[in-house]
Amino acid sequence: MTARAAKPFTFTGRHMLAVMVAFFGIIIAVNFTMAYLATSTWSGLVVANTYVASQQFNGKTEAIRQMLATGINGELAVKRDGIRYHLTLPGNVPVVADSVIAHFKRPVGEHQDFEQVLTPAGDGVYLAEREVLAGSWIVEIKAEKDGKLVMHEAHRITVSGE
Repeated sequence: MTARAAKPFTFTGRHMLAVMVAFFGIIIAVNFTMAYLATSTWSGLVVANTYVASQQFNGKTEAIRQMLATGINGELAVKRDGIRYHLTLPGNVPVVADSVIAHFKRPVGEHQDFEQVLTPAGDGVYLAEREVLAGSWIVEIKAEKDGKLVMHEAHRITVSGE
């Protein structure tokens, strides 16, 4: 019987190449996965100029605080075939506005966005008959009376496909 001595392990250039390919392969795979998830699932708002939007933020926030201090309240209901918006002051006092406009925006993309003028139906209720596609929407509503903004709010809603 011949006893064969075990050859000690020698780390070669091929081993180093395998380690580097595995290491950088994992990093590249993770980066591509994250990039895909970021572009396919992002649901933030898009503004034309982020710098200008950031400069206007504090002024808009203060105007909304003053508006909400009046106690004004809007209730939005959206179904596939129409839009209903009820605008009231404390004590369920209806708000009569000269114009109420709802701007529907998809969270990502602009090709399905639309603006809808709501018509008064009495007692602070404003309606519109329009087909609204199923899915997620950001609805920005502006109500004006005598040229002054009395309500400006945004809702993120989901319209069911039924």
